[in-house]
Amino acid sequence: MTVNLIKHAAEDADVAFAARVSTLGGETRFNEVSDKDSGLINFLMRDRHGSPFEHTSFTFYIEAPIFVAREFFRHRAGWSYNEESGRYKELAPVFYVPADGRPLRQVGKPGAYRFELGTYKQSMAVSGDIRRISTEAYSSYKRLLDLDVAREVARMVLPVNIYTSFYATCNARSLMHFLSLRTQDETAKFPSFPQREIAMVAEQMEDIFSLQMPDTWRAFQNNGRVAP
Repeated sequence: MTVNLIKHAAEDADVAFAARVSTLGGETRFNEVSDKDSGLINFLMRDRHGSPFEHTSFTFYIEAPIFVAREFFRHRAGWSYNEESGRYKELAPVFYVPADGRPLRQVGKPGAYRFELGTYKQSMAVSGDIRRISTEAYSSYKRLLDLDVAREVARMVLPVNIYTSFYATCNARSLMHFLSLRTQDETAKFPSFPQREIAMVAEQMEDIFSLQMPDTWRAFQNNGRVAP
């Protein structure tokens, strides 16, 4: 999975600046850092005053399998997306194959299940079948293109483990909501159990978030990873 921060306008001071207009009006000054900012941010997070966190912006470039992107695009509030198009460009032969050690077995009933490592036989079957079918599907795709079949039709033979790329733009509030659902953290007030592959993307995004807005990330972590 690839996650790159393309551009951002996101600092802890942005949150404090937006919040202080409530009491200072026009006297508040943009990017005027105060030693009280971290305490204010923690208060906003704890009491779920969320709008000040929206005065920030992150734009990420992400490369991930299509099945991950489709889960990602379920997040709509506070997000904007643009994805590469299989109608307008030829897709590259890059496919996702689960790494060794990726849990393969779902044990339990809906709403109360866990994932466990598979057997050697299961692991070989998953890896072998995914590689074989991906190779065959891409060969079919190229054959259709060589027959001058339109890209939007030829792509129909490709599986959802082929990689796509997209830009995703969000604010800190919508990012925290995403992280609360797409990462697994034992300190979270409301546990989440995301698919491993989207968690791999979310974890990289959280690393970037924690570097760009350390006070906000720390308040998010200390208050149960609940988005304000």
